[in-house]
Amino acid sequence: MHRRFPLQVLLVALLLVTAAMLLDLAFPLPLPTQRDAGAVVLSRDGTPLRAFADRGGVWRYPVTVGQVSPLYLEALLNYEDRWFWRHGGINPFALARAGGQWLRHGRVVSGGSTLTMQVARILDMPAQRRHTRTPWAKARQLARAIQLEVHLDKHEILALYLNRAPFGGTIEGIEAASWAYLGKPAARLSHAEAALLAVLPQSPSRLRPDREAERARNARDKVLARMQTLGVWSVQDVRDARMEPVVARSLQPPRHASLLAQRLRFADPKSPRIASTLDIDLQRTLEDRVAAYFSDLPERTSAALLVVDNATLEARAYVGSVEFADKARLGHVDMVKAWRSPGSTLKPFLYGLALDDGLIHSESLLVDAPQAFGDYRPGNFDMAFNGPIGAAEALRLSLNVPAVDLLDRVGPSRFAARLANAGIDLKWPDGGKPNLAMILGGTGARLEDLVGAYAALNRDGVAGRVRYRPGDARVERRLLSPGAAWIIRDTLEANPRPGSIADTFDASGRPRVAWKTGTSYGFRDAWALGSTRRYTVGVWVGRPDGTPLPGQYGVVTALPLLFEVVDSLPAQRGDGAPRPPPGNVEQIDICWPLGVPPDPQAPQLCRRKLKAWVLDDVVPPTFAERDARLWSAGRERFETDARTGLRLSADCAQPHARRSNEIARWPALASPWLSQEARMAARLPALSPDCVGDGRDASEELRIEGINDRATLARASNSTAPLRLSVRAIGSEARIRWLLDGRLIGESAGAGSFLHDFGEPGAHTLTALADSGAWSRVEFQVLR
Repeated sequence: MHRRFPLQVLLVALLLVTAAMLLDLAFPLPLPTQRDAGAVVLSRDGTPLRAFADRGGVWRYPVTVGQVSPLYLEALLNYEDRWFWRHGGINPFALARAGGQWLRHGRVVSGGSTLTMQVARILDMPAQRRHTRTPWAKARQLARAIQLEVHLDKHEILALYLNRAPFGGTIEGIEAASWAYLGKPAARLSHAEAALLAVLPQSPSRLRPDREAERARNARDKVLARMQTLGVWSVQDVRDARMEPVVARSLQPPRHASLLAQRLRFADPKSPRIASTLDIDLQRTLEDRVAAYFSDLPERTSAALLVVDNATLEARAYVGSVEFADKARLGHVDMVKAWRSPGSTLKPFLYGLALDDGLIHSESLLVDAPQAFGDYRPGNFDMAFNGPIGAAEALRLSLNVPAVDLLDRVGPSRFAARLANAGIDLKWPDGGKPNLAMILGGTGARLEDLVGAYAALNRDGVAGRVRYRPGDARVERRLLSPGAAWIIRDTLEANPRPGSIADTFDASGRPRVAWKTGTSYGFRDAWALGSTRRYTVGVWVGRPDGTPLPGQYGVVTALPLLFEVVDSLPAQRGDGAPRPPPGNVEQIDICWPLGVPPDPQAPQLCRRKLKAWVLDDVVPPTFAERDARLWSAGRERFETDARTGLRLSADCAQPHARRSNEIARWPALASPWLSQEARMAARLPALSPDCVGDGRDASEELRIEGINDRATLARASNSTAPLRLSVRAIGSEARIRWLLDGRLIGESAGAGSFLHDFGEPGAHTLTALADSGAWSRVEFQVLR
């Protein structure tokens, strides 16, 4: 009998173990999976930007045991389960004590659940039954607690509690609760805060500090008293903690950089914690600023803003729309990554590429006048023209005709390829291909790509892909040479802020900003991009649905916000100081109209002297005209009679005392904008009567008919009819462009008539400019 007893015990034990194993297999632990966990997207310092709830609508902020304040762990374990590290999931003494109290008082006085049992209840029960106290529920908790202790170690069980304990509303986990109620991480809790959050899961609805501050305070003080009684915290610490008021924020899940958070979540759907590069303080500030700045914009208008650190290409602020939840403004559409017409924002890169190609220097003579490039006839934003202008000023003023002329010489396909290599992908409408219209916005680009490219101006010409996560790969490509980037940056930094008056105050403390605006056709997109030594900022304004926004263009709508953002960014000493040029960039004197350094032997050729930045000692001359009918800028040599000054050809009937002469010619299309003195200095003298013509002065001459020079016009008395006149240009069969006070008002063919209302009172100038370079001008007065 005595020999069989151990065998029976062994068989019973074996049966129990087998039954436990079968039950364990039949009822596996309902451990949470990532599918049920939701996610939180964080700023660079760990502050939650946006929480994504799980399938039950609950949001969490996953942490490890080591990431939680030791004060909270002390309060939790000493108040809830002092023997947590020693028991096997069940504390029989605590259960016996709780049962005895229940029998004596007829109600629950203190719980006998261990922390492991609480985790078992949290994992095993649906949300609506987590506080059920039935015997069956308690038995399940006991079994699950043992099961937890078998499968997991103590740190894993504690981590489950830290991340799954209920804290009221849709908040679970200590880290989520700490941010939601206190606006701080659980690693930085005070004694009072640790005690409050330790007791809150006991009755999260009844003790919510944002609703029941007094109840929460009483419960907190109970924990503090226990900690003092047990000698865990000192009397002084507890006294100080009792004096701390219970102050909680309104319980709302975080929602900053919502569109970026959504983007990062979509890219990494399995990660419960997604770190970003954003600066939370800057993000909050700029979200408020954008919302206030655009609050009075027309209906359905949105905006986007991106701030990037030049050194790392990491985004520091990301505003994808004015208001994420605003349906009228289509706030759910992320305009940082949307394809939109870039307007004139690509022009700095074109001028930089032309510098690298040796086509221009900073003061190359360009002509802003009506021109045709095949069937393409660009005009400026305000339809006015400036005539001869330097490359730097043409870029600062964002003139269209010089940019198209420059792109025609660089080549649209090559320019697009260089941009694509540097990370600026362009989108072509209807399967099109690169063309001259791209430099004026006839393509699609994204704000994030443009910001990555503008950063190159302060990164020695190296552009890159904007990084949104610390682990994102650094993708960098050269866009411009360091010298070309320096010249373009210097050019754009010289552009004064709108509304500023030179020398009115000391601006040396302000960061230098290389800025450029853009407006797409039909006022659909307004842009402002600016780069400082440390940051690059991009702003877009428009309607996500692509409808026009009349009157809203870059310099008026987007640029003021850009400067507000720049002035609010962290500054360092020296940000406002200019930087010296690279060794291969030099400033020299050049002369117009030739575009080259002055010739000491021919001072008459230098009609205007300027200071120009040149790259690699290359000083390209002024562009030649494409049209063979036009004369080009250049030196023209001829002979004159020493006595009469008349020009001589190779074949003259009489002998002459010949003298060699030379003039500098301006581009033909620049003529209407030149002074009388400049035109006379660039004109060939008349040919001597006894010489055979040499064809050098056979240019067309125009004459305007319909308005006499210095005429005075007036409506008939008591007439309200328009002062409409028909004019025509005689002397050319080429297309004629008509300019009123420098602004294009229409075209006519050859000697065809042109009808226009000339009724605006005041002094006016009407110019007829032929494609051949011939032109004529009349001045007239319109009476009121």
